[in-house]
Amino acid sequence: MSDTKILIIGAGGQIGTVLSEKLCEIYGKANVFATDLKPNLEKNILALDVLDKDALSQIIKDNKINEIYHLAAILSATGEKNPKWAWDVNMGGLFNVFESAVEFKVNKVFYPSTIAVFGEEIPLQNTPNHIPLIPATVYGISKVAGELWASYFYNKFGLDVRSIRYPGVIGYQTLAGGGTTDYAVDIFHSNAKNELYQCFLSEDTTLPMIFIDDCIRATIEIMQAPIDQIKVRTSYNIAGVSFSPKEIYEAILKFNPNFKIEYKPDFRQAIAISWPQSIDDSLAKNDWGWKPNFDLDEMTKIMIQEVAKWYHTSNN
Repeated sequence: MSDTKILIIGAGGQIGTVLSEKLCEIYGKANVFATDLKPNLEKNILALDVLDKDALSQIIKDNKINEIYHLAAILSATGEKNPKWAWDVNMGGLFNVFESAVEFKVNKVFYPSTIAVFGEEIPLQNTPNHIPLIPATVYGISKVAGELWASYFYNKFGLDVRSIRYPGVIGYQTLAGGGTTDYAVDIFHSNAKNELYQCFLSEDTTLPMIFIDDCIRATIEIMQAPIDQIKVRTSYNIAGVSFSPKEIYEAILKFNPNFKIEYKPDFRQAIAISWPQSIDDSLAKNDWGWKPNFDLDEMTKIMIQEVAKWYHTSNN
């Protein structure tokens, strides 16, 4: 473990923030180099623009990096506002990472995909891993392309790229970051502030979700798995728990009977209904032992407790 030198790109985001802390616990702070477009000295996050290939190559070379977690991306809702920019960032950054990893003989690269890769003509229940991918957003399109490039770089250059398709990620450590599933984070902040929550999806829009603890564990587990257990070289489905806005609202009501919600679907509703309602993650379970630990009620309990601390701290 002590020989592992890790570079995290996009460490300031929802997943990167928590993943950085966990990897530091496992490998030691001296062996984890966290970077983001915006530096944060308090969190030991250095500045790195993934579109600057020279700067990326330099940090890999100088620090003898042998594992990369490439998390930087423009997400679904934000990407729809500027599709060309989202494509340029998502694909340009990916190529820089893959090419630099090959050049400097990096052992492993983690590349996150997403349920946004799914689109038309899919079974909405228990959506299988291997199925035609016809996404409705530039984010999904870029991630499909990224999955194929991951497979290509593995087969062509032997680059050990590992990937999972994240469902909506629910965590308390950061604010939501421009995704279609962000309501499932925002709703807990409205609850903590005793505000009416205006949901941008309809009440019965069921989507696959995953609690942040399960998300981080899955990410680390797939990277630590022996190479012969990684049999899917595009991306693995993983599942946590599926629910609708109405169901998460009812879960919150068990803790706060006075909480109120209203539904005002916007452009994100069309994105959401193109995605699966539940995911078949049997390949991940069979190949490298994936298993979620958190259900809706347990996740809701933790989220209410932890998000409340944001506002308790700010008011004291």
